[in-house]
Amino acid sequence: MSPAPPWLREVPGGVRITVRLSPKAARDKVMGVHGEALKIAVTAPPLEGKANRHLIRFLAKRLGVPRGALSIVSGELAREKVIEAAGVRAQDAEAILGA
Repeated sequence: MSPAPPWLREVPGGVRITVRLSPKAARDKVMGVHGEALKIAVTAPPLEGKANRHLIRFLAKRLGVPRGALSIVSGELAREKVIEAAGVRAQDAEAILGA
């Protein structure tokens, strides 16, 4: 089994994903790896938490979990965020989001 990418860490009950958010993009997509974070572009602007909510919806849909299973653990007001996804296995998240 290969080691997990630097942007993904297994925690009890799920995974933590380090994300570099790029708001106001032309479309929602996983852009690749940026340093030790997974770069994700969303169409929402970074105003009043819209980009954060959009990111949670995007990840929930991609990972196949309810939005309530995802939470922003750190970086709510920063571009780099740590998202915790409950009920998601590391190998599944890597296969789905891997860039």
